[in-house]
Amino acid sequence: MRQRQLANPLVAGSCSMHRLRAAFTLIELLVVVAIIAILAGLTLSTLGYVNKKGAESRARAEVEALSSAIDNYKLEFGTFPSNQAVLYRELVGSGTLNSNKVFFEPTPNMVTNMATGPFIDPWGSQYQYLTGAQATNNIGFFDLWTSNNAPKDPANWIRN
Repeated sequence: MRQRQLANPLVAGSCSMHRLRAAFTLIELLVVVAIIAILAGLTLSTLGYVNKKGAESRARAEVEALSSAIDNYKLEFGTFPSNQAVLYRELVGSGTLNSNKVFFEPTPNMVTNMATGPFIDPWGSQYQYLTGAQATNNIGFFDLWTSNNAPKDPANWIRN
C-alpha cells in the first residue's frame, strides 16, 4: 500500500498548527473569568442599592399609611392612641376604645404576631410612636418614625 502524500507540504504544516490552536490558553480563560467576576460584582452592588431603595420606599409608604390611620382614629374618638404599647391594638380594632373598627390592616411582613403586633419596619425594628407632650416634632399631635436602619443618625430617619 502506498501512503498518501500531500501535494503541498505547507498545507500539512497548517493542519497541525490548526489542531494546536483549537484549545484556549490559560491566560484567555483567566481573562474571561475575571470579566465575569467584574460583571457579577457590579450586578450584586446594584442589587444591594435597589433593595435599600425599595426598603426605604416601603417604609415611607407605611409611615404615611399609619399616620393616616392615626388621624382617622383621632377623628373617630377625639384622641390619639395613648402610647406605642396600645397603638397596634387600637388601629387594628382590638383596643379598649375601639372594639371592632379597623383603621389599619397590616401586611404579614409588617408584624411579627398578627394578634398583638407591634408594627415592624422593613429592617425588623418597631416603628416608634409618641403623642401629646411627648411628641417633639409635632407637639400636641403625634410623632411616628423609623430609624431607616441608621439608629444613630436622626437626619436619615423616616418620619411623618
